[in-house]
Amino acid sequence: MSAPHAEPHLPPHRHPRHHPPHPPVSLPFPLPPEDRRRSAYTGWTRAHWEATADGLLRATAPYASPRNGLIVLPGARPSSSGPRSDGLEGFARTFLLAALRVAGDNGHDPHAHLSRYAEGLAAGTRSPTSAPASTGTDPDSWPRIDAVRQARVEAASVALGLRLTRPWLWDRLDDEVRARLVDWLLPALGPSPVDNNWWLFGLTVGGFLADVGIETVRAGAAIDRALARIEDWYRGDGWYSDGDNRAFDHYNAWALHFYPVLHAHLAADRTLLATYGARLSAQLDSCTRLFDANGAPLPFGRSLTYRFAATAAPWLGALTGHTPLAPGATRRLASGALRHFLDRGAVTEAGLLPLGWYGPYAPMLQSYSGPASPYWAAKGFLGLLLPADHPAWTAPEAPLPAETADTARPLGPTGLLLQSTASDGLVRLHNHGSNSTRAAPDPYYARFAYSTRTGPTAPTADGRSLPDNHFGLLLDGRPTTRGPATPHATGPGWVSSTHTPRHADGSALPGLRILSATLVHGRAELRAHLVTGAAPGTRVRQTGWATTPDGPTAQLHGVHGYDTPPRRTPTGSTLFGPGTETAVLEGRITSGPGGALFVALASLTGEPDPAPVHTLAALRLTGHDIHVTWQDGTRAHLVLSLPPTGGDGREGPGAGA
Repeated sequence: MSAPHAEPHLPPHRHPRHHPPHPPVSLPFPLPPEDRRRSAYTGWTRAHWEATADGLLRATAPYASPRNGLIVLPGARPSSSGPRSDGLEGFARTFLLAALRVAGDNGHDPHAHLSRYAEGLAAGTRSPTSAPASTGTDPDSWPRIDAVRQARVEAASVALGLRLTRPWLWDRLDDEVRARLVDWLLPALGPSPVDNNWWLFGLTVGGFLADVGIETVRAGAAIDRALARIEDWYRGDGWYSDGDNRAFDHYNAWALHFYPVLHAHLAADRTLLATYGARLSAQLDSCTRLFDANGAPLPFGRSLTYRFAATAAPWLGALTGHTPLAPGATRRLASGALRHFLDRGAVTEAGLLPLGWYGPYAPMLQSYSGPASPYWAAKGFLGLLLPADHPAWTAPEAPLPAETADTARPLGPTGLLLQSTASDGLVRLHNHGSNSTRAAPDPYYARFAYSTRTGPTAPTADGRSLPDNHFGLLLDGRPTTRGPATPHATGPGWVSSTHTPRHADGSALPGLRILSATLVHGRAELRAHLVTGAAPGTRVRQTGWATTPDGPTAQLHGVHGYDTPPRRTPTGSTLFGPGTETAVLEGRITSGPGGALFVALASLTGEPDPAPVHTLAALRLTGHDIHVTWQDGTRAHLVLSLPPTGGDGREGPGAGA
């Protein structure tokens, strides 16, 4: 059982009414007592991280194959790569966790984690197989990298684990085992079969091989090739696209920055670290603002089941000295995120991480997600590489950016708008430029807004759903989906985008166009949509935030173009739980010059008894000009207009004080 949860001693500015401690669930492994003197926000110290790592590792041991080559965890379904690949994933990702645990304690290994993995390294490479779908005659063999492409992903964790533990593991392996490991790893030095962050798996394998002086020419070429490829995707201000696309999400921090910066650090390459470290610091200025005061990272994008892997980049900033956060704020962020999940049931009674957010949640998974996928949460333990006397472990915890001041700012070139409020520590993200890499609409990219306390609604068994934070036309009774968003313009506290809506079945709707803008102030959001090319009389629908009964308060108010009052509608489950409700507005397209304009006010807040959202702003509309006077007297002016050619220019909307 876990240690009793003490009532937090909160700093004076952090009112407990807004930040009540969440009652923790019991954990299947022991934790040390809390330290509320040093860690006033979370109570956690380095010892809690070590105990958690040990507990997670011990829990996976019973699922190892006879000679520890694979770790085959229980789960409702295998990944698309098959059960043998999933077993390698279980080995590789937990090995990375063990490597961080042991390397962070300078080789001290009281639980003999490395001996188990040393046996697995020998067994897994004895007779690698090209058959991913079954365990075959040898229950320990790994799939070959040149036969099962997912093995390339896991090779990066194997190589990184070997690099981190070289004095205590690699240097002590038999020559024959080392030779087999090299033979298995070498195919990862070739071109990536997936043209996105996968290039960095080859970089990571190359970094290890170069470090041990094996195939250094090929290893160096793989490193250079990977860095050259991601350079094509660097967009500035710390942001990469994840390929030749507009996919901006947490992969920026825990993949596209993680591997190059950690490689430069481990190689002591000051030139590389100067370049990639500066980019990491710029990225952290954005991504560290996406953590709620309650510790939650923002559930936006794919692979969310990695959970507290989101803390890897903040730890990496502290490790390399490239971070905008104070040391105490880094620990407060990371420990807050880890506690957030552990306190809410993210570890089963058997001590395992299931596929989901808190508990199991199938609608958020991808086809490549297998039972061991959640163990890339191991990246979140990168802070253990910091020595025990590092300020990130010893300094008093400091508040997060979301707790210190309200924020409303576009995030670099992404088309994303950050909105957070210090009164409740809640973070929201408005999406006007990041798109899924898949052709079909993805609820974790296609919504107009996301928050740290709400999640996108899931389709029902028959494929129907009422999508939250969505604007669309109602055609044949079903809402159109949002096509890829193209950033249109940006200003202080606002962003806009254009998209071409699609039929619910994905077919095109030529001639239709929607220009959308979000303007925020405090907890208030102004949502505006200018629809062109739609037939008069067509119905439209705007939805708000999907909230659970014990979640934050969501509000939605029609200002212009809507002809129904907001109605609360049951919308099923989100990753935060079942029984959500979402507010809905509807209106009708009217003929007029320049298109039909729809304007609404929305709010999501953790404050108790919030005032109605319509009291937060006074609006005056003149054509497509929207003049806003916020409750505190601040004024803004939003102009919605498309260029005469209908192209995606930057002529509008405009905004000014």
